[in-house]
Amino acid sequence: MENAGNFFWQLLWFFFMVSALQPIIQQHVLEAARRRRLAGFERKRNSRVIAMVHRQETMRFLGFPVVRYIDINDSEEILRAIRLTDRDVPIDIVLHTPGGLVLAALQIARALREHPGKVTAYVPHYAMSGGTLICLAANEIVLSSHAVMGPIDPQLGESPAASLIKVVEQKPIERISDQTLIMADVGRKAIEQVRKAAFELLDGRLPKEKAEELAQKLSVGTWTHDYPIGAREAKGMGLNVNTDMPTEILDLLSLYPQPTRTDSGGVEYLPGPRVGRQASSNSRSS
Repeated sequence: MENAGNFFWQLLWFFFMVSALQPIIQQHVLEAARRRRLAGFERKRNSRVIAMVHRQETMRFLGFPVVRYIDINDSEEILRAIRLTDRDVPIDIVLHTPGGLVLAALQIARALREHPGKVTAYVPHYAMSGGTLICLAANEIVLSSHAVMGPIDPQLGESPAASLIKVVEQKPIERISDQTLIMADVGRKAIEQVRKAAFELLDGRLPKEKAEELAQKLSVGTWTHDYPIGAREAKGMGLNVNTDMPTEILDLLSLYPQPTRTDSGGVEYLPGPRVGRQASSNSRSS
C-alpha cells in the first residue's frame, strides 16, 4: 500500500513537472520551426531575411493585454542584422506591426534605404505607422491580398498632432491651456520632421514632385491614424507594390502565435554574416 502511495505521488510530481516545462518546450519547438523557415526562404532568395513580428502580449500582473510596438531594441537588432549582411546581398524584411517609436522606425528605414542590395518589404497582414515608414525605404513592397499599411502622421500621447494643431487654429487662444499650446507646437515640429523623413526615403524611388506630394499626404493627418491603405491604393500613390505574397511568408507568420510571455522579442533572423556569391566564390578559390 505504501509503495502504491509513493508511486501515486511520484506520478503526480512528474505530471506537474511536465506541465510546467510544456510552455518552454513549445517555445523552443516554435523557435526551431521559425529558423528552418527563415533558412529555407534565405536559400530560395539568396537573401538576408529579417522578421519583425509584434503580437499582443499578456502582462504577468493581473493579465492586462499589452501591444508590442517598434522600439529601440528592435532597431538595434535589425541594424545589427544589416551590418552582418554583405553589400550585394538582398534584404527581405517581414513586417507585422502596429507601428511604434518614430526614432526606432526611422533608424531601421534609413539603414535599409542605404543598403546597396535590393530591399523587399513583405506585409502579410499589416504594417501601420512606423511599419509603413519602413516600407517606404524598400525597393519593392509585397502585400497579401487584404494586407494594409497606414498613415505616418505623428501621435502625441493619445492625440494626433494634426488635431492638436487644428484646435489651436480654430479656438480662441485665451481658451486654450498652456499644455495644449505646447503640444501643438511640438506637433507642428513632429509633422514636419516625419514629412521630411518620408521624402528622404521616397526621393529617388519616385520623381521628386511625386515624392514630396506623397510624403505630405501620409504625414499631415489626411486620414485617421488607423486608416487602411491596401495594395490598390498604394499603387495609385506611386509605390512599387504587388500582391505576389510567397506562401513561405504566410506560413512563417503562422509560427508566431499569440504569446503569453512579456520577455519575448519581436525581431528574429539567422545569426552570422551573410556574404554574396562573388565573395563566397573568392574565398573558396583562395
